[in-house]
Amino acid sequence: MTRDVVADGFLDEQDVEAILAAARERSEEQPLTTKERAEIMSIVRGSMKGLAFSKLPMPLRILSILLIVTGALGIASGVVTILSIFDSNVLVEALEKVTATTAGVVVVAAICSFVSTVLSFLVGLRLIKGKRGAASALINVNIALTMISLVCQLMLYGIGPVLLFNFVQLAAQVALSTYLNPSLINESNLQAGLRKLDTQVHAEQGTLGLADPGEGYIRLDFFNLFWTFIVGSIVGLIVEIVFHMVVVEPGVYQDRAGLLWGPFSPIYGVGAVLMTIALNRFKDRNIVFIFVICTIIGGGFEYFVSWFMEVAFGASAWDYSDQFLGDIFGGRTCLLFASMFGVLGTVWIKLLLPVFLRVFNLIPWKWRYSVTLVCASLMLVNCVMTLQALDNWGARMAGHVPEAGIEQFYAENFDDNVMSKRFQSMTIDPDKSVRS
Repeated sequence: MTRDVVADGFLDEQDVEAILAAARERSEEQPLTTKERAEIMSIVRGSMKGLAFSKLPMPLRILSILLIVTGALGIASGVVTILSIFDSNVLVEALEKVTATTAGVVVVAAICSFVSTVLSFLVGLRLIKGKRGAASALINVNIALTMISLVCQLMLYGIGPVLLFNFVQLAAQVALSTYLNPSLINESNLQAGLRKLDTQVHAEQGTLGLADPGEGYIRLDFFNLFWTFIVGSIVGLIVEIVFHMVVVEPGVYQDRAGLLWGPFSPIYGVGAVLMTIALNRFKDRNIVFIFVICTIIGGGFEYFVSWFMEVAFGASAWDYSDQFLGDIFGGRTCLLFASMFGVLGTVWIKLLLPVFLRVFNLIPWKWRYSVTLVCASLMLVNCVMTLQALDNWGARMAGHVPEAGIEQFYAENFDDNVMSKRFQSMTIDPDKSVRS
């Protein structure tokens, strides 16, 4: 059906409706699987025709040549600059004078700028070959890079004239992308329509969130994994606070949160995601098997997080050196707490996952993607700002004087007093950081 609709190499609104109508009819018998939806989109994308360079409008042909020339010059200039900088150690010396956050932002901005130049060159080549769809796809990637660069510039220098070029560049890319391949809008509408139809059918059948036959228990899609992370972060934090109040220091409350905002402990959230991914196909296996795998995953991840926090920020939130086998792992994990991860993971996989899947599905299916996207964006900001706040906290304790705009922001809004109150179980020793 799909091959017949796009046999002419184009996709218009009527074609989209025809494919969706056929998909609805097919779904009355059995919902389309993820693989089948992917095959439909693959057929559509593979059938799109290009447009010969000679038939492109004159402004677009001129633009193609300009993109190739300026892109080639920019790439050559970028390579020469990079080689000269590393040869003279100027960049290394400059980055040593700022925090890792500032250095990271500078590096990200530079990488985005260079990659953007390369993509501009490739866009020109695609246009000459008449591949407007491929050119438009590259421009969409370039739009994302420009937005990242814009955010980096804002973090480093604040609002000012330097942002004007990024805004103009962004507007031009959006306009060019829309002009190059209007059929991409129909393609996007088709993909969104198939996803919406899939959600609707499964919601009506009460199978929303479940995996396709033979692929495990739940769908390992962004929606399920994101809310698994959220639930794991909250439940894990509650368990840790209660354990501390009952066992470690009876009657003493200690905030064990791991992010700047909200009741979240991301180590448990990520642990829940890792266990779900690893054991999704083995949910009905022997409970001992589930426990052992969860223990290994939990203990290994706890060790990695402890090592990363210490090496990156000189931070330490736990030390199990006095626990059984704790000294073998440098106090980063031990048998007792790895086993606790094993118990929590087993309970999660065997008992709680089906319950929380039903809870996830309380989000109206018409809103689930929008709500999840908003919440995920907020959580991403929370995670990034937490890492940056920890980095600047450690740098200040090491005697670094805040200089760049982003460093001053954290010094004013997340000073040492605020950070010590928020992360009560954490200590900072700058000498343990690789940047000491």
